[in-house]
Amino acid sequence: MTQGNLNENTSSDESLRAEQSVRQLWLNADCVCFDVDSTVCTEEAIDELAKFQKVGALVESITRNAMGGNMSFRTALEARLNLIRPTTTNLEEFIIRYPSQLTDGISELISILHERQVPVYLITGGFHSVVDPVATQLNIPVKNVFANKILFNADGTYAGFDENEMTSDSGGKGLVVEYLKKKYNYKRLIMIGDGATDMEANADGFIGFGGNIIREKVRESAPWFVNSFYELIDEFRHDTIASRVPANVHHQRISTKRFSTEIEAN
Repeated sequence: MTQGNLNENTSSDESLRAEQSVRQLWLNADCVCFDVDSTVCTEEAIDELAKFQKVGALVESITRNAMGGNMSFRTALEARLNLIRPTTTNLEEFIIRYPSQLTDGISELISILHERQVPVYLITGGFHSVVDPVATQLNIPVKNVFANKILFNADGTYAGFDENEMTSDSGGKGLVVEYLKKKYNYKRLIMIGDGATDMEANADGFIGFGGNIIREKVRESAPWFVNSFYELIDEFRHDTIASRVPANVHHQRISTKRFSTEIEAN
């Protein structure tokens, strides 16, 4: 065996062990945190709001620069909101006319987590005004939502955003994870999301999600990467069956719904 083959096999073994470790952590999680945009929901809310305000192309350009590491999240957030400049009236109209679309399988998954008495949190760089209704729809307490807050003047015009929110700057998701672990003493906290900021949030275990958009950095680096929430549901169901039958009996996984809407992202 050549040194190259040996290194390749070693790397493959390490990847397999990392995935198995996260799978086991998933089955015993004492807390699960979800990203929202392109994870819990199918779209990126700030981009949709920008389109509604007729500044979609300009905002998407800033988003690309931010994702390329050319500016901090807070700088990008400020620049995008200064272009969008929502008022209370048109923000309410946007939410009514274009309610957030839930990703296939998320309702079932969160219901199962609630049945298992696992606390669920939403951690996002998006906005409370958009995310809180999603949390309510999923029976997640609004106090378990960590998001940004848009500020308005007395006449309803845009006034900025609350810079005291942890998610309003780079590294914010990591700050939320640290806060939750310290406050509630979680030892097996799982973070699920599509982006590098989710992967870098210092959770005990990270699951990359590609059901709406696939980010290559996440797919390549996540210890466990899934394209559907039904894969996570299936893991619970398989574990339940395995725990109820003799070890020498072979069982196939329960057949569950699948979908293959994968969008490649650079």
